[in-house]
Amino acid sequence: MAAKEVLLYPNPNLKEMCAQIEDWDASVDILLQDLVDTMVAAGHSVGVAAPQIGEIRRAVVVDVSHSKLGKKQENHGLLQMINPKIIEREGQTVVREGCMSVPDYTGNVTRAERIVVQFQDQDRQLQVIKADGFEAIAIQHEIDHLDGYLFLDRVSSLKTDLFRRK
Repeated sequence: MAAKEVLLYPNPNLKEMCAQIEDWDASVDILLQDLVDTMVAAGHSVGVAAPQIGEIRRAVVVDVSHSKLGKKQENHGLLQMINPKIIEREGQTVVREGCMSVPDYTGNVTRAERIVVQFQDQDRQLQVIKADGFEAIAIQHEIDHLDGYLFLDRVSSLKTDLFRRK
């Protein structure tokens, strides 16, 4: 278990629809730990999804608690999510997003302000949580990866809403 190399756009794995995790074996525990290790090693990341490390399975980790944006709000700390599914969305906001798989750009993306998400946690327990603000945005971003979407796919205008990082 270790930090993994993050795949960069246009790697075709990033556009794959990920498979549900049906059988929970040791490889799932290893995958979750690899995702956490990869997120932590990046230093600035608030989440990572399995396809970003070459695993085409429905698993993500999110932790906004160490981010300056996440510290300002209540959040759930480290979330390790297997087969996450957004079951409710409320409100709408436009936010500037970046991604480890698209390191040279950020973009304005429209997201729900509040969500309810269902998933299995690292202890195999079914969870249903409410998230809002920055945490909700991070969860939506990571779940998008599981469906083969990058934030680039959500930018309404590549001409006016995509920005090169300095």
